Amino acid sequence: MSSEGGKEDCLGWAARDPSGFLSPYKFTRRAVGSEDVSIKITHCGVCYADVAWTRNVQGHSKYPLVPGHEIVGIVKQVGSSVQRFKVGDHVGVGTYVNSCRECEYCNDRLEVQCEKSVMTFDGIDADGTVTKGGYSSHIVVHERYCFRIPENYPMDLAAPLLCAGITVYTPMIRHKMNQPGKSLGVIGLGGLGHMAVKFGKAFGLKVTVLSTSISKKEEALSLLGADHFVISSDLEQMKAIAKSLDFIIDTAAGDHPFDPYMSLLKTGGILALVGVPSEVKFSPASLNLNMRTVTGSVTGGTKDTQEMIDLCAAQKIYPNIEVIPIDYANEALERLIKRDVKYRFVIDIENSLK
Repeated sequence: MSSEGGKEDCLGWAARDPSGFLSPYKFTRRAVGSEDVSIKITHCGVCYADVAWTRNVQGHSKYPLVPGHEIVGIVKQVGSSVQRFKVGDHVGVGTYVNSCRECEYCNDRLEVQCEKSVMTFDGIDADGTVTKGGYSSHIVVHERYCFRIPENYPMDLAAPLLCAGITVYTPMIRHKMNQPGKSLGVIGLGGLGHMAVKFGKAFGLKVTVLSTSISKKEEALSLLGADHFVISSDLEQMKAIAKSLDFIIDTAAGDHPFDPYMSLLKTGGILALVGVPSEVKFSPASLNLNMRTVTGSVTGGTKDTQEMIDLCAAQKIYPNIEVIPIDYANEALERLIKRDVKYRFVIDIENSLK
């Protein structure tokens, strides 16, 4: 265990090199500033970003690296100028912890699009320090980037909302995929896809899950409440639903063809890409002949994130999770690579990080 100097007041789990192997690590959090909130972390969701960054997939990871950006906890201290939170409040922190607060995106509460936005882990904060994420005992964050978790919403279930939930919610709201009676296709049924199904049903949409795996049919229809299930590799099944969908949310991380899915959209239909395949390739005719749109999205701004959390509390929209102790984190990341989770791991930080 080591730190970068100073009082080692925070215990976390960190990767030390591109092997991605996590082990205990003591380090120092910054002092609480006038607009900061200090949060005792109770839970942290496990995202594929944790795999990518701990293993240096992007090529710029800074070690030791403490992952985790689906953070939920309890306020233990607030700065003198904090207006929105008090000690004891339930709060969440998502994928970013700072931004310039002056640009057009920040003014529109789309801080995730700010050129100076700072990632929750492995980012460079305004003071030059490297940010460290939620696989840790506590975190200090400017109040603007904290979200109120309603008291009646279970804290372990709230964690996946901070990345998986907001990642699909943002394009759904931006492109008006919340019109009752419209039809939504969901490609991929993992952490993001299962939330897209839940939001689709909450918005009154007719939801079709598009998957290459017949083994997911029962869970899609019975567990998650989708209206239809289509094997996307079955040409007859795909042909049968051609031009039937108003919207598609594409959560698939692996490479896949786009033209077959584009053919399912009605004239004027929209495909929102939230997964990260290595390339996107389709025929111009898939767009032009039917006035279709392909759009991309990442997580979301502070306004949309708080609205999504409040919606989930009001309508009792809950992710499906598997709660794990921190010492299972390495196994969880391996299982995540194999897509062996239904549908999000959540680390019980409060009861297992000692």
